[in-house]
Amino acid sequence: MSHTYWLPDENGQKNDYKTENNAIIIVGANGSGKSKLGAWIEKQNGKNVHRIAAQRRLTFQENIPLKSYSEAENLVFFGSTNDNDIQKGPRWNYGHYTTHLIDDFDNVLAALIAKRNNETSEFHKKCKAIPDKNNWPDAVTTSIDQLKNIWNLIFPQRALIEEDSKFFAKFKKDEQEIKYSATEMSDGERAVLYLTAQVLCVPENKILIIDEPELHLHRSIMNRLWIELEKVRKDCLFIYITHDLQFAAAHSNVPKYWIKEFDGVHWKFEELKTEDLPEELTIEILGSRRSVIFVEGEKNSYDYQLYTQLYPDYYIIPCGSCSQVINRTKAFKSSKALHDCNVYGLIDRDYRSEKEITSLAKDNIFTLKVAEVENLFLVEDLILFIANKLGLSDIGKIIVENVKKFVIETKFKNMLNKQICQSVVYEIKHQLSCIEISKDNEADAKSTLQKGWEAIDYDEIKADKEHQFNEILDSADYREVLKVFNEKGIASEIAKQFKLDKGTYQERVINFLRNDYHDDIINILKSYLPNDIPR
Repeated sequence: MSHTYWLPDENGQKNDYKTENNAIIIVGANGSGKSKLGAWIEKQNGKNVHRIAAQRRLTFQENIPLKSYSEAENLVFFGSTNDNDIQKGPRWNYGHYTTHLIDDFDNVLAALIAKRNNETSEFHKKCKAIPDKNNWPDAVTTSIDQLKNIWNLIFPQRALIEEDSKFFAKFKKDEQEIKYSATEMSDGERAVLYLTAQVLCVPENKILIIDEPELHLHRSIMNRLWIELEKVRKDCLFIYITHDLQFAAAHSNVPKYWIKEFDGVHWKFEELKTEDLPEELTIEILGSRRSVIFVEGEKNSYDYQLYTQLYPDYYIIPCGSCSQVINRTKAFKSSKALHDCNVYGLIDRDYRSEKEITSLAKDNIFTLKVAEVENLFLVEDLILFIANKLGLSDIGKIIVENVKKFVIETKFKNMLNKQICQSVVYEIKHQLSCIEISKDNEADAKSTLQKGWEAIDYDEIKADKEHQFNEILDSADYREVLKVFNEKGIASEIAKQFKLDKGTYQERVINFLRNDYHDDIINILKSYLPNDIPR
């Protein structure tokens, strides 16, 4: 789904932008005019933009004053029951767009309850219109149901319940159930309730501006909350305005803008690339309270974009090279500061032997079951799945066979000698790195080096690799080819099979993974992931 939004140029003129994502990030330091920019965007189309201000009161009455949905919706959206004031004067105290304290928690909850009542009523009408109960539609998932589902993901130990238009939380302690009013919740709990209710009660196809999405939220739940809300409201575009660069970094594959300068009237900003965002490693790991996986690549790489989705319950840290993954995993695994965290390393298989893979596993460093992460995009079942979702199901199997033929015959076969050579070189380097050189004295050091060098048999290694690669080519076993074939860029070349521009196939896969087809794609790829990292 394409979304349109607006940003000002240096002269304050409105420029249109489009994105296929349903989120963008605007970052800037305190005093950089972020909130004023949010207000400017809202003023461009007040009927279709809803801004959740940083200045927000998180208190409400225990007994929610009930209203009709249209009345409550207008109070939330415009600040009054009149929806003709597109500048939303009542909501922003007639001009105080960034300083007025928004006090609308009661109206937000009232709108959500009214919306639920409308949804339930509509469902009952549909059922009554169908005499045969066997043909009744599936039970509707109401807005309150969605609120509870998201709450349970964020606070799995505390259930949210709604009774007689009142909200409560409950949990068990020493086998005893404890229940307390939502008015007695912590700041974080009330923030989750307020923000979730705000997002759920807004009408369809709006732009949601969230000023300081991190406010009152612990880092361990902040990203999870907004990602879930984005999934539920895919019809809306989320514009986050924040000074939290780590929050911005966690939103991979979305447009990011940095406000460089603000003179009180005009803004200067530029689009950021994810790799420009800093990383405070140890503090981030401790704050996340999650198990950690060190991976290859950078924050804009396919490694990071795939692994954040394939392992959503882990804190994924890109390290660049595989050697950095190995070194960091070993170092952090032995760190006393992180003794409560499970730390893993996940690297490409490359040309590693089974012996080396087994050795690395002893240090919680595991390998993919393909030569490199890009090969995951070439998995047979994934290609067929994407073809079906792109409306190419009638030729899906043909696409699969074309890709397999291209990978094996056009690429792997013609690059076989190069692949064998690279595999031989890798194995020799690995064996050299494993030579134990004596540190007792110079003579012993020289002697152990000589013995280690003489133990490396180039001809034997070459013959073994030639046999391995030729056997795989002769068998035309596609899965085995993906296991040993190291050649980046092939996934970009198969986009034309799906009638896509070159390089866009991977983006489609990642967008599907982030949204509707997350579980389907994980089920397809899980057999190519190491079994030793718990999911």
